[in-house]
Amino acid sequence: MFNPKSLLIAGGILSALISLLHVVLAFKPGLYSYIGPAKEIPMSGAVASIASVVLALIFAVWATYAFSGAGLIGALPLLRPALIAIGAIYVLRSLFIFTEVKMVLNEGYPFRFVIFSIISLVTGLLYLIGILKK
Repeated sequence: MFNPKSLLIAGGILSALISLLHVVLAFKPGLYSYIGPAKEIPMSGAVASIASVVLALIFAVWATYAFSGAGLIGALPLLRPALIAIGAIYVLRSLFIFTEVKMVLNEGYPFRFVIFSIISLVTGLLYLIGILKK
């Protein structure tokens, strides 16, 4: 149905968008109150900004690996194992969905976390299917 190149490009675009979100959060840590858990542990603006920059860099590297796997840029070191590991990390993150659905239904937990888990699942599957079909 889809070729591996387009799957990896889509995964890379999602990682790049997640990276951009964290760049925004680095400059506006107050936005964490809109996307963070309702009962979040208080975090200073400086700590939130540093964490956001680190996460933005990680997601940017992951996007770069996806684009490399798609052939848009030169081959990066350990490309295949890195893409498998990245896809696995996204899929593992998505496993929170079961707990989150329960918390949404029973405790009034924000539904957006279920959406975050779905995005993680989709992104991870794009990476894994893309590299495994290649």
